[in-house]
Amino acid sequence: MTTPTRVATRVRSTGPSDFTELSARIQAMGLMRRRYGYYWTKLALTPIVLAAAIVLFIWVGESWWQLLVAAGFAVLFTQIAFLGHDAAHRQIFASGTWNDWTSLIIADLFIGMSYGWWRHKHTRHHANPNKQGADPDIELPVISFTPEQAARRRNPVTRWLVSHQGTFFFPILLLEGVSLHASGIARVLHRDHVDRRWVEIVFITLRLGGFIALVFIVLSPGLAVAFLAVQLGLFGFYMGASFAPNHKGMPMVPATLKLDFLRRQTLMSRNIRGGPVVDTLMGGLNYQIEHHLFPSMPRPHLRHAAPIVRAYCKRLDIPYTETGLMQSYGIVLRYINRVGLGERDPFDCPLVAQRRAI
Repeated sequence: MTTPTRVATRVRSTGPSDFTELSARIQAMGLMRRRYGYYWTKLALTPIVLAAAIVLFIWVGESWWQLLVAAGFAVLFTQIAFLGHDAAHRQIFASGTWNDWTSLIIADLFIGMSYGWWRHKHTRHHANPNKQGADPDIELPVISFTPEQAARRRNPVTRWLVSHQGTFFFPILLLEGVSLHASGIARVLHRDHVDRRWVEIVFITLRLGGFIALVFIVLSPGLAVAFLAVQLGLFGFYMGASFAPNHKGMPMVPATLKLDFLRRQTLMSRNIRGGPVVDTLMGGLNYQIEHHLFPSMPRPHLRHAAPIVRAYCKRLDIPYTETGLMQSYGIVLRYINRVGLGERDPFDCPLVAQRRAI
């Protein structure tokens, strides 16, 4: 087996201008220009569709059909979160302030998540995807992504859960919605510095408190609890299922290894094939390689950039990983199962398998 260190070292940059040349080509193609019409349409439709969903909820009233409405809210909130993600990456406006406020309103007031907490976490992830000790997305309390993390689970119950974590991975995603809300609330209430702390507190309180109050006003207590459980569970599942295929099961980067930007972002990321349907369902996250290389590129341009980046990587002999959606989930589950069972060198197998499939 090949260790991730040797894989990364073998494909290290042959010159400092590799990304510069690619970036110049992308710029020349006009793929970094703003898409104001696309995004203004989404921004205008978001409150309208959300208001229509609330009207539908009130009209359906005390009925178990509300569980389908709850599923609809889960999908709607996730799609709105994708729009907030675009704004946070400066994809919508030229002004950083406009993007920040758009993200804050979407995340805190429409979704009930802390934008400040998410931005801090996501910025660290983009800087060092899959790098041990640097990427917060591989430091989770319930899933181990390295043998060292698995070995630290001392409690017998926890060790058993980790050894079966592939089996529990998708059920655990049902709790992701609660985790996203709780982590954001903990962050804004903490005494560390948080930009616009009181704005976030007010927005999150209005969103979470107002939504819960509305649900209990319209529905009986038992049905209200069921509605919120379905909405939160499916929201977390959809969010987790959209982000998990992008990096999980790709090579891990040792803390001491240095890679140039092009390889650091490309080798640790995975694209998902599927066309317009997958583009919509995943909010553009299926073009993860292009998104990591050009995070401020508007979402509609990612699919146009992909063939250019793919051909460029092929020319430089840099692995460019693409799989189908279901195949990506299989890779993720096999990977975390190997880690949970204590294998010391599980990193290369997904990369080798995917390179053969390219």
